[in-house]
Amino acid sequence: MSAERPQSVLFCCDHNAVRSPMAEGMMKKFYGTEIYVQSAGVKNDLDIDGFSVAVCAEMDVELNRHRTRSFEEMQEWGDDLSGFDLVVALSPASQRQALELTRYFHLDVEYWPILDPTGLGEGREEKLNSYRQARDQIKGRIEQRFGPPTAE
Repeated sequence: MSAERPQSVLFCCDHNAVRSPMAEGMMKKFYGTEIYVQSAGVKNDLDIDGFSVAVCAEMDVELNRHRTRSFEEMQEWGDDLSGFDLVVALSPASQRQALELTRYFHLDVEYWPILDPTGLGEGREEKLNSYRQARDQIKGRIEQRFGPPTAE
């Protein structure tokens, strides 16, 4: 574990439809209620990605009920950014947005460059393999950063 475990984490990416929901789902499965976890996107113009749902289901992480949301909607729904101990950006655009939104209050922002699997692969199996690669990158970073799962 590379740093002290925060009490609350916000994962963010471009649309809150692929990478950040995977990270949120894994964190909730791995650590239960020990860490408050949410996710958001720079935009909310897509639904949860079916390939993300499928590859997370392979490890018993349920994403079917995930509802995508933007940073703006997150704050409208009562999750103030200043209430999080850590923001983990999974894409360059979300890192820029997180740094912009957090410049007025002290908040740690980490950038994890995770593969964007959308648009990769020709057939279904190739696409699933790209999503598995992104999922496994996220899983590895979570375990490296927050330690071994405690709630599986």
